Amino acid sequence: MKRFSLAAIILAAFAISILYLFIGSPSAFILWQVRVPRMLLTLLTGMVLGGVGSVYQLMLGNPLAEPYILGISSGSAFGSILFGVLGLIVLMPLGGFAGAILTLFIVWSLARRRGHFERGRLLIGGVIVGMFFASGISLLMYLFREDTVIILGTLMGNLGRIFSFNEWRVFLVLAGLSVLVLIWLYRQSVSLDVLSSGDVFAGSVGIDVSKLRKRIFVLSSLLIGIVVSYGGIIGFVGLIVPHVARYYTGSMQKKVFPVAAFLGAFFLLFCDLIAQRITVLELPVGVITSAIGSPFFMWLMLRDNGYNKAI
Repeated sequence: MKRFSLAAIILAAFAISILYLFIGSPSAFILWQVRVPRMLLTLLTGMVLGGVGSVYQLMLGNPLAEPYILGISSGSAFGSILFGVLGLIVLMPLGGFAGAILTLFIVWSLARRRGHFERGRLLIGGVIVGMFFASGISLLMYLFREDTVIILGTLMGNLGRIFSFNEWRVFLVLAGLSVLVLIWLYRQSVSLDVLSSGDVFAGSVGIDVSKLRKRIFVLSSLLIGIVVSYGGIIGFVGLIVPHVARYYTGSMQKKVFPVAAFLGAFFLLFCDLIAQRITVLELPVGVITSAIGSPFFMWLMLRDNGYNKAI
């Protein structure tokens, strides 16, 4: 049954891609200058959120962990918005990355106590730092009211970015870098499975726990900084998609990660398609991800199919 469902999901993903590109019979200009770049941005964002979400939930041992839980989204959004309101639109990804790294440095410092890493302090520190940068975003919104579109697009999710030639080249470079980081995260799947059993056990089998955790947090922060600076904060995907992936694949991260990345990409593509078409005015895609995903996840949890054992 699950194999059939996965096959159906793959076929549905192909159908969504075709519909996304060709609905309304667009001209060649619209297809290549608007829809293809938007589709690539949407797929990349969904892949990152789904894949990183599965990593965070396993590494932190928390089923509610998601890519934004450490406050990285707020820091990245603040950096991106700051560059945007200052007129540095092309450099917004750089601002997003800088904000993400700054947030990570602060949260990581708060999480260490007497030389030891503590998960609880990490999560609390993430919430506190996230609230601090959220207040900074509110201040920018008050001071730069004429740039409300940029600010709200970042806060609510907006994948309808129109790339200039220079922006397109920068995005392709960052997209390639993001794919390489996702591949590296996938290659750490076995180590993450071992790490989920505890730091002591992981260290006893030869894993440098501190180094692995730092690398994962730094590289995942890079990914979140990139997708937030381009697509804004899009909730739900990184939280729920990994659970759906575990329902189909079991708990082994080597299987969960690619399925979570795939489902995240095409779930977000489907939601963005609806966001563009459901009303005359385009809706923020984050509204659609929550409206569709929440009832589906509740239905999945209520089914008596052993799903709870997978999480």
